[in-house]
Amino acid sequence: MNDDELDYYARHIVLPQIGGVGQRKLKAAKVALVGLGGIGAGALPALVGAGVGHLTLIDDDTVDLSNLQRQPLYRVEDVGKAKTGLAKGWAQSRNPHIEIETEAKRLTEENAEDLLSGHDLIIDGTDNFATRLLVGDTAVALGIPLIAAQSAQLHAQVGIFTAKPCYRCVVGDAFDAEDCDNCAELGALGALVGMAGQFAALLAVRHIVGLGMGDAGKLHWYDHMRGQWRSNAMPADHNCQTCAS
Repeated sequence: MNDDELDYYARHIVLPQIGGVGQRKLKAAKVALVGLGGIGAGALPALVGAGVGHLTLIDDDTVDLSNLQRQPLYRVEDVGKAKTGLAKGWAQSRNPHIEIETEAKRLTEENAEDLLSGHDLIIDGTDNFATRLLVGDTAVALGIPLIAAQSAQLHAQVGIFTAKPCYRCVVGDAFDAEDCDNCAELGALGALVGMAGQFAALLAVRHIVGLGMGDAGKLHWYDHMRGQWRSNAMPADHNCQTCAS
């Protein structure tokens, strides 16, 4: 790291649990962030500030006025513009020491492996189960750890999956359709969505640096009505079509 990087990451480096070794691990990491909506807008600033060295931003959407309630990367004057370009510009203006790649594409069965291969970690912040399951299945096929985060109404859940259980073990096959509910139908509390994205980024830092006990296979739930987090170790589904074979 050069002198500017040492200054930029000084608060990380003085932490004995991270230090220079951990910061170099973050710098060497390549992370794919799928979805630049509320979850992605919460996760990206934390990943950029942490110094994750290479970020691939994947989203084919443009900014809508209704996004601004929970997506602080964007401004009123950005309505109609591609989220990938705006998010890249935002990130580069905050940390010039990282590489940002953008893919203004919708993730499909045809391109998922090409877009996600070569990364050390995938963070999924998409807003429909069909895409989440595609990301989860592709992560298993490629052998890449996945952090899946979602929030709707007054609940949030975030988990990291490395092999078994996989994301499909948790949600099953019932939601494998494009017309499943998303936040547009269910509603979303902006601050809660951002918190879920931040928590996903925190799990990413923990995983990359090797902080604390392993989080793999553990799902973290937040109930805003109770104001409580709870965590559960999820069992593998022995009949799962993705990871059981």
